[in-house]
Amino acid sequence: MNEKNIIKRLDPPQFLLLIFLTFIFIGTLLLKLPLATTDHITVLNAFFTATSAMTVTGLIVVDTGTAFTLFGQIIILLLIQLGGLGIMTFAVFIFLMAGRKIGFKEHVLITQSLNQNSIGGVIILAKKLLAFSLIVETIVFTLLSIRWVPILGWKGGLFASLFHSISAFNNAGFSTWSDSLSRFIGDPIINIIITFSFILGGIGFTVIFDIWKKKTFGKFSLHTKLMVIGTIIINIISIIFVLSLEFDNPKTIGNLSLGDKIQASYFQALTPRTAGFNTLEIASLNDPTLFFIILLMFIGAGSASTGGGIKLTTFLALMLSVSSFIKKESEISIFQRAITDSTVVRSLAITVIGVTFVFIGIFILDITEDASFIMIVFEAVSAFGTVGLSMGLTGDLTSVGKVIIITIMVIGKVGPLTLAFSIANHKKVNVRYAREEILTG
Repeated sequence: MNEKNIIKRLDPPQFLLLIFLTFIFIGTLLLKLPLATTDHITVLNAFFTATSAMTVTGLIVVDTGTAFTLFGQIIILLLIQLGGLGIMTFAVFIFLMAGRKIGFKEHVLITQSLNQNSIGGVIILAKKLLAFSLIVETIVFTLLSIRWVPILGWKGGLFASLFHSISAFNNAGFSTWSDSLSRFIGDPIINIIITFSFILGGIGFTVIFDIWKKKTFGKFSLHTKLMVIGTIIINIISIIFVLSLEFDNPKTIGNLSLGDKIQASYFQALTPRTAGFNTLEIASLNDPTLFFIILLMFIGAGSASTGGGIKLTTFLALMLSVSSFIKKESEISIFQRAITDSTVVRSLAITVIGVTFVFIGIFILDITEDASFIMIVFEAVSAFGTVGLSMGLTGDLTSVGKVIIITIMVIGKVGPLTLAFSIANHKKVNVRYAREEILTG
């Protein structure tokens, strides 16, 4: 069987995974070039960096600002942009520029890539997505330049603005500074611009376009309503939690003014839902704060966004189903709309598969790594949520540990359900069996 026949036999999830891994491999080769680094780095470290960039995670084993040259940092940026918006989104642009017709198979691949339920209108969505992304990144780049050029000069300020505008919108968390954005902990302009960018990137493109088109809340789709309300509520709760739990911690915000405490809590509360930047030293946070951040990282951002995790609507669907069961309601409903059983089952499958992969990763890392259990859990969940926050374990990972984190990052980016579909043996069953209850709980 030749290569073309093998590719034709692949279903959309498998084909997308193949394309994704191919670009990671290309990125690894480019980062291994002498002109990409300031000093020698191993193949595994180049592979780790390429994977982290392509999955828009932000975990690093070598310092981005010092280990890579301008060429290397540009390669990382390109991988972030490709991974954040999706390879198939750029493929649409290339097809249109080349005058090529986009066939049914390409429609299916784009639908899968953008996590949509139907193929109708996906080409228009992909074009809007690309245009919207470039517009937002340009605005963020301009605003950051106004702030950073006077401080860093034209060359340093412009490149830092470009790098962080792309990294922020794509929820990548990569920074050219080893301390991420800690030096701007009390800078309201940087705090607002960066969070504005990664919230837009993480809420989901279908939500953005739905809001733009319909204007009023009552006309929004159920998905958009849940994302908007869910995002506002979870962000407010997160800010209150971080501020309360860290208020007197001298290693984080304890010695800051009240205004800076609020700013630092605001930024650090919002970034765990896959953005990955930090203005506080993560390892210095109190254990309850770390545990809460782990939960936020696992939940993640919105569907059809640049973020990872199980996704906020998945979490909300499970919570609503539990609430409905406790209340003994006949159906799961909110905003005068019923959520289908298939949505709940899908949400449960995503969560269980995600927990399973993370648990296996934690188990292996606990064997291979010389670190505390909470550091290992934090690292594994950060990789799965494609967040990029770390308590300092990433740089000290063993070779086996790096491979495990690489695997978890890929799973977190492509989605646990997509990966499960890729490796599962699908069989059509024509037999329906009698139903019988089993004891649970």
